[in-house]
Amino acid sequence: MDEFRVAFEELAEEYTRQAEQLREMYAKLGELTATAQSDDHMVTVTVGLNGQIRSIEFDPRVYRKLSPSELSQSIIEQIGLAVGEVSERTRELMEPFAPEGLPFDELFGEQASFESFLPANLPSEERR
Repeated sequence: MDEFRVAFEELAEEYTRQAEQLREMYAKLGELTATAQSDDHMVTVTVGLNGQIRSIEFDPRVYRKLSPSELSQSIIEQIGLAVGEVSERTRELMEPFAPEGLPFDELFGEQASFESFLPANLPSEERR
């Protein structure tokens, strides 16, 4: 019976450790931001998790230096760069928690689906 108790306590400790790691990971995800600035320093964009735009800042000279279409293009480029950085940092935080052998993109990428979380070869359900 002592072996069972020891095994149970070890499982409980492992569960507690993993739960704490998940709490820490989700806290870090909640604080995750990335900032991108154009090469000419006219446009600075900060995004959060899932690409939420947190701020867009312009150099005061931006209206004299860039046409509306150039400004628009610069904003879009900086958003893309910042979102890419947030995505990479999200991957770094979450990858250790993904099932072994299952690529991160299959779980959380653009092509992810509910089936991504299921085993590849599920036995067919027996009829009752």
